[in-house]
Amino acid sequence: MNPSVSSLRPQEGWHVLHLFYSIERSAWSLLTSEERLQALTHLTQVLQDIRGHERTQVLTFSMVTPKCDFGVMLLTSDLHDANAFEKKITVALGPGVLQPVYSYLSMTERSEYTTTSEQKIEELAAAGHPAGSEESVKELAEFEARMKKYLSDRLYPNMSDWPVFCFYPMNKRREGADNWYALDFATRKKLMEGHARVGRGYAGKIRQLITGSTGLDEFEWFVTLQAKDTHDIKAIVYEMRFDEVSARYAEFGDFFIGLQLPLSEIFRRLCLHG
Repeated sequence: MNPSVSSLRPQEGWHVLHLFYSIERSAWSLLTSEERLQALTHLTQVLQDIRGHERTQVLTFSMVTPKCDFGVMLLTSDLHDANAFEKKITVALGPGVLQPVYSYLSMTERSEYTTTSEQKIEELAAAGHPAGSEESVKELAEFEARMKKYLSDRLYPNMSDWPVFCFYPMNKRREGADNWYALDFATRKKLMEGHARVGRGYAGKIRQLITGSTGLDEFEWFVTLQAKDTHDIKAIVYEMRFDEVSARYAEFGDFFIGLQLPLSEIFRRLCLHG
């Protein structure tokens, strides 16, 4: 980033860009073999440089369907950096070769429905362990340690090398009797607790990152699912459809499926020969 430009880091969390491109074959065909090799080397170097930046992660994907060819997931702290990185990636193969098909800006965020320490103390007291008792102190300490890790994983995730990725945007419905935002907080929290229980049933099979985009893009959230088996992606999305939070209140955008691969393999699959 230009040192004369002030940083734009949020109070907490990271900016997240999902970038999906198609290859413009006519533009690529105009390049000589030497120019193609230079272009591929340049894109490789650009992504390597971005990965070396502090508080930044870059994942690359071969997209499975013809909706798009090449996908990039970029997580970084500074919005100026996110903006600069995206511009460099988009032109890295030369003019007109990488054509943006879909993009999405969101941010990692904490959940407003997470149980607080105060609520946990109340739960323990209701279970017969008053505040300050030995059992209450012990359970509260264990709870706060778990929540500290949970919050860190949501705000500053360490993305895995699992191969199958599913991406989709979503809203909470605001129509008639199915208006999520007309529900009181206690009702929404109870519904989300049931929704979360379904997700926990896929522990070890699905890793999920939900990033917020209200005011940043056309939907309210963007969901990134990671798996080792395509069946698990299909299973969790299907099961979630029967949960009331999804059945009554959820609206979804397009789904994108990508395979996380090294650039060299992505180039081979896209037939981008030097």
